[in-house]
Amino acid sequence: MTTLAVLQPGYLPWLGFFDQMQRADHFVFYDDVQFDKNGWRNRNRVKSASGPVWLTVPVRHKGLAKPRIMDIDIDNSRPWGKKQLNTLSQLYARAPFRDLYLPGLGEVLRHPWQRLVDLDLALIERMCGWLGLERPLHRSSELGVGGGQSGRLVALCQHFGADTYLTGDSARDYLDGDLFAEAGIGVEWQNYQHPTYPQLHGGFVPYLSTLDLLFNVGPESLALLAGKGASLGGGEGNHD
Repeated sequence: MTTLAVLQPGYLPWLGFFDQMQRADHFVFYDDVQFDKNGWRNRNRVKSASGPVWLTVPVRHKGLAKPRIMDIDIDNSRPWGKKQLNTLSQLYARAPFRDLYLPGLGEVLRHPWQRLVDLDLALIERMCGWLGLERPLHRSSELGVGGGQSGRLVALCQHFGADTYLTGDSARDYLDGDLFAEAGIGVEWQNYQHPTYPQLHGGFVPYLSTLDLLFNVGPESLALLAGKGASLGGGEGNHD
């Protein structure tokens, strides 16, 4: 069985993103579809003492009619990367594995990126390295595979010889299951069960950037993310 997953590139993605990646034989970054303003392409959340905090990459999209993700430029007129590194350093000052990952994160964030997609993919590749996650990664813009919404996903499965398409539960609203069935391709719903793990700043908060897991759990992150290890209790007391 060969499984394909297709997701839009995100900024410092959440656990479910990497769960799909580790469950797939081939993974495609859907980088030539329309950019969703106020979505997850250029922002994500981490945890503070007062709750989740947004980390946002400023972008330029005014004047662009329905721009693709791959066309979005970063607004480097202000030192957003330096500010985010300072924020992470402060929020995770007591996290046991902060110093293992923060320098490498700084190398990526300090680079003068022009395109948002290049920043997102560089961060995802760095995070894959930290997680010990190795998969063939592809960009849809480089594959020459066209088609409508569900039809293109079927064509991508056929391109890779995949007989299973892995997708998140939100796709139930638009995915044409009949097209997949006619092509002999099964659809597997992710049904991700979010684990709990030790966090700083009080009670457990799910659906944050995977950075939160890495800073708090370190080298055991992939096993916990993938459900191969038992969930750990949340809350900063568990760091003791």
